[in-house]
Amino acid sequence: MNRVKIHREYLLNVNSKNILWGAISSPAALETWFADRVEMDGRQVSFCWSKTERRDAELVSSRAFSHIRFRWLDEAYDKEYFELRMVYNELTNDYMLEVTDFVDADEAEDTAELIDSQVEKLRRVYGF
Repeated sequence: MNRVKIHREYLLNVNSKNILWGAISSPAALETWFADRVEMDGRQVSFCWSKTERRDAELVSSRAFSHIRFRWLDEAYDKEYFELRMVYNELTNDYMLEVTDFVDADEAEDTAELIDSQVEKLRRVYGF
């Protein structure tokens, strides 16, 4: 199966790096918009949706006020990752959230729509 990289960018109406970083880096905050439950034990992170879906990941990179990157443990491709990255836009004085993931080509559209809906929930929850 062909794998594709999904990269989405969202301009957020937020000018506080602390608020955005908190929203993407803390398990409790991720539970408000990304997953129903997020458990972190060291570098191991479990994301749970509803009562049946669970994906485990390894935290591979994190840089405060920049990005947080995970590797899904159920994927066979070591170079693939899931990343949430915040980028400051000097023109608008706002932050952009970039989301990157890798999926099978036939899942790309559904995954992009899911990411869009999760970020829309982030906007509603945090007022972005």
